[in-house]
Amino acid sequence: MTAKKIATATPDTIDDPVSRFEGSLSELEAIVARMERGDLPLEESLSLFERGMGLTKVCRTSLETAELRVRNLLDADDSAPPSSR
Repeated sequence: MTAKKIATATPDTIDDPVSRFEGSLSELEAIVARMERGDLPLEESLSLFERGMGLTKVCRTSLETAELRVRNLLDADDSAPPSSR
C-alpha cells in the first residue's frame, strides 16, 4: 500500500498569511484524523508526523505574524491624536 497525499498544494508556499494558516490547519486536521484511526503502517505514520510538525510550525509562525499585525494596529491607534480616533 502506498502513502496517500493529503494535499497537492503546500500551504507553506502560499503568500497570504491567512490562507497559509487556514490551509496548514486544514491539512494538519486531516493528518490527525488519519493518524487517530490507528491503521497506518509505521513508516507512513512517521512521515505524517513529520509533515504535521512542519505544519505546526507554519501555523505558529502565521499566528505570530497576525499577533504582530494586531499589536501594530493597536500601537498606531494609541499614538493617534484623540481627535482622529
